[in-house]
Amino acid sequence: RDFLPRGSGIVTRRPLILQLVNNKAEYAEFLHCKGRKFVDFDEVRQEIEAETDRITGSNKGISPIPINLRVYSPHVLNLTLIDLPGMTKVAVGDQPVDIEHQIRDMILQFITRESCLILAVTPANTDLANSDALKVAKEVDPQGVRTIGVITKLDLMDEGTDARDILENKLLPLRRGYIGVVNRSQKDIDGKKDIRVAMAAERKFFLSHPSYRHMAEKMGTPHLQKALNQQLTNHIRDTLPGLRSKLQSQLLSLEKEVEEYKNFRPDDPTRKTKALLQMVQQFGVDFEKCIEGSGDQVDTAELSGGARINRIFHERFPFELVKIVFDEKELRREISHAIKNVHGVRTGLFTPDLAFETIVKKQIRKLKEPSLKCVDMVVSEVTTLVRKSANKLGSYPRLREETERIVTTYVREREGKTKDQVLLLIDIELSYINTNHEDFIGFANAQQRNIVNKKRAIPNQVIRKGWLTLNISIMKGGSKEYWFVLSAESVSWYKDEEEKEKKYMLPLDNLKLRDVEKGFMSNKHIFAIFNTEQRNVYKDLRQIELACDTQEDMDSWKASFLRAGVYPEKDQVETEDAAPADTFSMDPQLERQVETIRNLVDSYISIVNKTIRDLMPKTIMHLMINSAKDFIHSELLAYLYSSGDQNSLMEESADQAQRRDEMLRMYHAIKEALSIIGDISTSTVSTPVPPPVNDSWVPESSPTPQRRPPTSAPPPSRPPAVRGPTPGPPTLNPIPAYVAPPIPSRPGQPMNAFGNSSLDPFSAPPQIPSRPARIPPGIPRRPPGAPNRPTIIRPAEPSLLD
Repeated sequence: RDFLPRGSGIVTRRPLILQLVNNKAEYAEFLHCKGRKFVDFDEVRQEIEAETDRITGSNKGISPIPINLRVYSPHVLNLTLIDLPGMTKVAVGDQPVDIEHQIRDMILQFITRESCLILAVTPANTDLANSDALKVAKEVDPQGVRTIGVITKLDLMDEGTDARDILENKLLPLRRGYIGVVNRSQKDIDGKKDIRVAMAAERKFFLSHPSYRHMAEKMGTPHLQKALNQQLTNHIRDTLPGLRSKLQSQLLSLEKEVEEYKNFRPDDPTRKTKALLQMVQQFGVDFEKCIEGSGDQVDTAELSGGARINRIFHERFPFELVKIVFDEKELRREISHAIKNVHGVRTGLFTPDLAFETIVKKQIRKLKEPSLKCVDMVVSEVTTLVRKSANKLGSYPRLREETERIVTTYVREREGKTKDQVLLLIDIELSYINTNHEDFIGFANAQQRNIVNKKRAIPNQVIRKGWLTLNISIMKGGSKEYWFVLSAESVSWYKDEEEKEKKYMLPLDNLKLRDVEKGFMSNKHIFAIFNTEQRNVYKDLRQIELACDTQEDMDSWKASFLRAGVYPEKDQVETEDAAPADTFSMDPQLERQVETIRNLVDSYISIVNKTIRDLMPKTIMHLMINSAKDFIHSELLAYLYSSGDQNSLMEESADQAQRRDEMLRMYHAIKEALSIIGDISTSTVSTPVPPPVNDSWVPESSPTPQRRPPTSAPPPSRPPAVRGPTPGPPTLNPIPAYVAPPIPSRPGQPMNAFGNSSLDPFSAPPQIPSRPARIPPGIPRRPPGAPNRPTIIRPAEPSLLD
């Protein structure tokens, strides 16, 4: 078919992606003209030219946007051919100045693909060593496995010159060799010369030319078609095992998703009921797995589900509790006020119990806020889990919406009951101060105890390790990431996690934490460590700033510092009725009483904190999370049935119906593909990859003589021709330097590349000399005196491409 535009100058100005599809009828379709079938191929050419001009203009402009054309025909193989612009050096017309680079980049987009076979086309009347096509092909295919050299315009070479050495792959060798073709001239195109006639003329040229007739069977467009056909066969054979394994892995990945669709029957009246039951059951299982954790589908990117709730219970909530009782001066001031107010106008001789109870109850009441905050955080996580678990109900938008609404409403109801229970726990603690508790130090021990600060953890116990960024000004070295190790007595940082090169060790005595606002351009979360006695913490810095990537990391590090005894700084709020300076000028007796009550309060509050820290997770788990799980398993279905019509609940979304159809179609297509691959005979005739050749000449720009007179002597680098194999590197088509004797005429039908003698304008081709058969390794050679038996060349069987 003759439909590709031809002419002088640059004609192909956009890539043409030509998809050949084997089909009974013959027609063409463009992607930009969907639904329109072109039967007349002259119209195809006109459409290609019009579409090219539409994007690039009519003045030689180029564009990398491809034209997609499909040709359906019974005479083609399923194959994709890409026609690319020729490599231009100088811009003309509307072409950009950098047209050479643009065309080069455009070509590289296509030829870099491993599954692509490169036809490097070079005219015979130019210097092959300077071929741009071969240079670019070698860049992406250095081994030469995918590159076939094509030599055109052999009929336009100067008289007395030929390209025989090149076509024999001797002079400038390629791994897959060269194939010579003779196309129609511009005059032939203008005169609408038939392609079949042109191919017959091409064959006549090779058979009648004295330099090419001995290899005429290896030249011409039909042989190029056959070579490409063979390469396709080889490629299919090589890729079948990988394709089979890829399809099998795709089938396995699809099986789980398609499982619910396999037995899908839209007309089944019980389908919606079954689907509703399955969906609700799956929702309950997913919700429970999110809470309890499971081995399948574990999120490795971040904490989720039950792990986040666990973190609230054991990191965030204890952190909020410890933040309450830490200001020593404020607590002592309150104790002294309480003692004085209990005694009234009298001067007390003994430490009053009432002052102890008053201070303890005030501290216990402060637990309400962090406890309720803990419930809120858990509710937020549970709501997120409900939404996440409902994602699998996306096939039925109404069902998903109703399920989320019902479960979230229930969680909100349980939130109120949980908060009531939490407040009840704190009220219970307030109702009776049990000074007979086994862990309570008692009055006598409190008087003797002089240690005010809490006892720290076991010395040298490592509490946490991890990466933190140490923020320092650029003048002092700049910010850098270090490996931090926090123990019960100190915080150290190292160059890396191997902990070999220690940068610094900072004791935890008199250290406190303080929040630092994020910088304008920073996305990190920062907190600072400083010394309460105004001493330098690190080098000449009064505080060091430590940066984390996420808020969660920062909260976790703060909780770890709390365990080590480093508490947050309390905000200093100036009030009008601030205590006068003489408040703390206490007499020794009052000071002893304050000290005693301080120790008693510390002991009792630690007991209450321990109790609350233990009971809070249990209360929330029992009243909210376990209750929500039971509700989903036992009552959700009843609520869904009562919420509305079952048919409206189970209406499938259009996207889901389309997705199901696509999934089923893909599933069956993969199964069919696997069965087809299984039926393919692996005994397909294939040719081995040719051995490598020395193609170091390709990138060189030095001119290399290409033409030689037919009678000239061989190049000096080659030894004189003798019988037997030619020395030197192995080539794709080794041709002996001598010409074999002519073969006798073979009786029967003459040779024909077209499979139809009526197409050949000459019925009796001249007798052509042929090279001897190639002797496989291991077979003894013929003695020198024996007569040379010629190889009879049989015509190739026509392929689909032919």
